[in-house]
Amino acid sequence: MTSTEREDIRRNAVHDTDLGLRIPARYRHDWALFADWCTAADHRPIPAAPDTLALFLHEHPAAAATQRRRLSAINAVHTGHGYPPPGRTETVRRHLDTTRASRLERLGRLLVQRAVELPTTGWPSGLFGRRDALLLVLASTGMSFTDLTRLRRRDLLLDGNILVATTRAGERFRLGPDPDTGDNPAVSIYRRWVEIQTFLDQYPGTHLLRHHLTDPIEIVTDPLNAEQARQPLLCPIDRWGHLPHAQSMALQSVSMLVRAHLSGRAPVRKVLPVPPQDATETSVEREIVLDPGYYERGIAARHRDHEALEDLTDVFDEIETRTHVLLEDLMGVLEGL
Repeated sequence: MTSTEREDIRRNAVHDTDLGLRIPARYRHDWALFADWCTAADHRPIPAAPDTLALFLHEHPAAAATQRRRLSAINAVHTGHGYPPPGRTETVRRHLDTTRASRLERLGRLLVQRAVELPTTGWPSGLFGRRDALLLVLASTGMSFTDLTRLRRRDLLLDGNILVATTRAGERFRLGPDPDTGDNPAVSIYRRWVEIQTFLDQYPGTHLLRHHLTDPIEIVTDPLNAEQARQPLLCPIDRWGHLPHAQSMALQSVSMLVRAHLSGRAPVRKVLPVPPQDATETSVEREIVLDPGYYERGIAARHRDHEALEDLTDVFDEIETRTHVLLEDLMGVLEGL
């Protein structure tokens, strides 16, 4: 942009005196409509949350071209003042593109169906099943794979029978119950994965976890501390069932898993036999009976060895002296060459 063009924009721009913003003239009308509505509805116009923008579009129906123009104005004002554009989110895209919304809704139902079918017990099938189920449920919202990898444990919460996920950019996804049955599989799927992470908080390592997935025990969930809250929500799992708390799933792994489950080609995890916990954790030592002369024979052997090795120090000293002489002779030969 040339200095002349920048001067034209500055000259044609108007100020939003209430917010202290410089609004380009071509966006003035659409921005004023949005800002006035935010004031009346007690919402913040900048930075605006994606939910706020979606609600604004819902309450101001218009032709698709008009809505896109409004979005362009609101996005431009945000980016012009250093804020992320709220219109470039899945929530707003679905509101504007009904065809896209319908397609993603069908895809979302299929993902949830796949998630419900995954195993929740058994080792290590239950571990993979619980994580992948939550991954599929979150993917059913239309959340981007990048946002999925960035989710932290604190970013999901339950609001009654609704699971709420908030992305790093502030976009909020609500997974509510089925309107016909009132059931919400997303809530139980989320709780099962939280149970795994809570168990590992209390009992780190996979040894006890595999018994828990075979014969579950009741886990008391305490509020997350600061460190736990920052941990990734979805973690990689290796073939031994190790789950690193501090590592997020890779973007490629998330993408491949979602597509594999949709196509029915997801890896099948065999249920491995887990030895009884008593047999692995409690060992009974065989009682050993020593004969009466055990200690006497040991003392006699130590006396014998002490006498036999008494001259060992002198032997080592002699070896060291001979080595030194040989080294001196070798240096003399080398100097004479």
